[in-house]
Amino acid sequence: MKKKLYRSRENKMLAGVCGGIAEYMELDPTIVRLAWVIAVFGAGFGVLAYLIAWIIMPERTFDI
Repeated sequence: MKKKLYRSRENKMLAGVCGGIAEYMELDPTIVRLAWVIAVFGAGFGVLAYLIAWIIMPERTFDI
């Protein structure tokens, strides 16, 4: 079965983007959230990337 990237409904703090990426990559959501924080303050592109991901990624509507 092919994995698909969705926004998470369970690991959700703001929009579920980091939780969805963590589920897809089989990582802890905290690690992904820390990477986003570093991207926001370090490189400055994290906010824009998060907003784009929020718009593009569909929310999971079913439970596996």
